[in-house]
Amino acid sequence: MVLQYIVTIFYVLVCFLLLMAILLQQGRGGDIAAAFGGSGSQTAFGARAGATLLTRITTVTAVLFIVGAVVLGIVSHRGGSSSVVSGKSAPISAPAAPAPVKK
Repeated sequence: MVLQYIVTIFYVLVCFLLLMAILLQQGRGGDIAAAFGGSGSQTAFGARAGATLLTRITTVTAVLFIVGAVVLGIVSHRGGSSSVVSGKSAPISAPAAPAPVKK
């Protein structure tokens, strides 16, 4: 139970870090000139710069996001059945009478 809370808190922090890392990144040639080939580069997808610190942070947090989702799913599943309807029996009722046919 405590492990699930720790993993959930860690997962939420990773989500916020991933969100911030994605929002802080600069767009890559998203203007109208790049859409029609008006950018100054001859490469197919524009100039490729080296991986910056922000792209590495994004990659690491994305991996932690995926791993955290899997771990959270495993930890929450091992905690037992937490379904609303677990352990409840189906209500027993009399069979419904057929509706009268109108002529």
